[in-house]
Amino acid sequence: MKNPIGGLAALVILIGLLIVGMGSVFTVGQTQQALVLRFGEPISGRALVTTPGLHFKIPFIETVTLLDNRILDLETPKQEVLASDNNRIEVDAFLRYRIVDALRFYQTVGTIQRANNQLGSVLSSALRRVLGEATMLQIVREGRSNLMVSIRDLVNAEASRLGAEVIDVRIRRADLPRQISERIYNRMQTERAREAAEFRAQGSEQAQKIRARADRDVVVLRAEAQRQADQVRGEGDAERNRVFAEAYNQDPQFFSFYRSMQAYETGLKGGDTRLIMSPNSEFFRFFGQSSGIRPTAPAGNGGTNATPPASPQASNSNALQLR
Repeated sequence: MKNPIGGLAALVILIGLLIVGMGSVFTVGQTQQALVLRFGEPISGRALVTTPGLHFKIPFIETVTLLDNRILDLETPKQEVLASDNNRIEVDAFLRYRIVDALRFYQTVGTIQRANNQLGSVLSSALRRVLGEATMLQIVREGRSNLMVSIRDLVNAEASRLGAEVIDVRIRRADLPRQISERIYNRMQTERAREAAEFRAQGSEQAQKIRARADRDVVVLRAEAQRQADQVRGEGDAERNRVFAEAYNQDPQFFSFYRSMQAYETGLKGGDTRLIMSPNSEFFRFFGQSSGIRPTAPAGNGGTNATPPASPQASNSNALQLR
């Protein structure tokens, strides 16, 4: 029969060997670097391990601190900076750094979190110092890249004491505070409204000038057209009168007949107008004779023409009423 005490002792020894074996090895990843410390102090000659893989240490005596060897990002909260032209600007910046001296980094800050806190304070101070000497135009547009280089150099001087190196500093955004932005926007809006009103007034003035010029041209053109029309009409009337005069000279009797026919056509139109005339009127002289010449009565006593007076009844019966 086996001894149970011996088996238990063997199990304890096996567990102890396992614990010692696990405590004597450590693994370094591709993105890591390790510090081997003996009672909190770096071991001369093999304190820094940068080769990835499995490594050995003395258990219970030596400890290992793993640090990141990649480029680390540090975000800073948005802060307000007073530029040299007394403009307040809200700046949002960040930096990238890496650990170049793991031993110094461990001795000064110990952890990445503490390093971020210190570098964040240094970055805020550098932003205020550098941007406070620049104008708003330089920060926003003209000298932004040079300002970021200056900020990086200032932060890098402090980071070197911590065993780190600042790779880059970037200003993500540089804007005016919200209250100032709203005031500037309202002022710009007012200015644009004033310019728009000025342009509309100038346009209205030009429109009135164009309309006045057009109205004047219309009056001139109408007057010129009326003058030409009157001139042409006068020339036409003169030509008509000349033709009538020539026609009259060629045949006065026919001309008189033609003019009388035109008068008949114009005067004897139907309608509400009434015309009461004597049949003996000159207006009807072509009704009795086509020549328009009335016959003369035979000479009476005393060598004078005597026409018996007509009775009133005859005069009334001979009267002509036209409608």
